Amino acid sequence: QVQLVESGGGLVQTGGSVRLSCAASGGTFSRPTMAWFRQAPGKEREFVAGINLLQRTAYAGSVKGRFGVSRDNAKDSLYLQMNSLKPEDTAVYYCAASTSIGVLTTPTGYDYWGQGTQVTVSS
Repeated sequence: QVQLVESGGGLVQTGGSVRLSCAASGGTFSRPTMAWFRQAPGKEREFVAGINLLQRTAYAGSVKGRFGVSRDNAKDSLYLQMNSLKPEDTAVYYCAASTSIGVLTTPTGYDYWGQGTQVTVSS
């Protein structure tokens, strides 16, 4: 059973940076692709960034150039470095894992989810 636990959220000012971490347990090869999603109040959960075992990455257009996703398979960890944060980045950020080889951008493609961590960007 795969378990995902996020950490690193908090309150940050516009233009600031935050690094999220996701600690995973369970077999790495059962979840070759991992991703970050976010959900703001009243909005649907949306894809932010993802990475597969080959270190191939994908980003939502709204975060490309500002966010960086990475993974450390030896530590079973996923990271999201968020720079140049904007108030519209405020959301609960979720770590997710998929058995897909390629990075999927829809929540239905992911089988495992963390509890989420709140990121609030003040203006």
